[in-house]
Amino acid sequence: MTAEQQVRKRDAAATKASLLDAAAELFAERGFDRTTVRDIAKRAGANQSLLFRYFGTKEALFEEVVARSGLEKLAATPPEQLLSTILRSMLDTDRKDHSLAVFLRSAEHDSAAGAIRRQLGEAYSQALTTLTDSPDAELRADLALAWLLGIGLLREIGGKEPLTNAATEDIVELVLAGTRTLLERGE
Repeated sequence: MTAEQQVRKRDAAATKASLLDAAAELFAERGFDRTTVRDIAKRAGANQSLLFRYFGTKEALFEEVVARSGLEKLAATPPEQLLSTILRSMLDTDRKDHSLAVFLRSAEHDSAAGAIRRQLGEAYSQALTTLTDSPDAELRADLALAWLLGIGLLREIGGKEPLTNAATEDIVELVLAGTRTLLERGE
């Protein structure tokens, strides 16, 4: 073993995290199909064989990239704060969280995006249904999620003004006022 090999410690967790971060950035920039395993490994400063060792396939890596942030937010956020948290994260231009851009730019890739769309959609919908006692709670929750995805699509992909440069607080205030009506409890 060379001195350089002895100095450089192997850190599987750090390498895996670097691959996830690099993949998130590249999937957000290029989408699933135009992102290569080689480019992900290069950006992460890792050998591409490690990507396959840790994730198995590019599709599995994609699924983990998208699910990681969404499921973390869901687990850490009470349902009554979920829409605000998602919206603020989505609107934060300095964020490291690229999950919405990844999801939107790769939605046409059915095998990976379809599974994630169903998994996250169901989990978020279930959390939001707890906010209303209406008999059509699932529909109301899906409408709230559709609104958020639409905002993300117009802002991230379409660059639609005035939405793209609107102040985060203005957007949050308007959207939350609308969703309060949608997800209200009966008296």
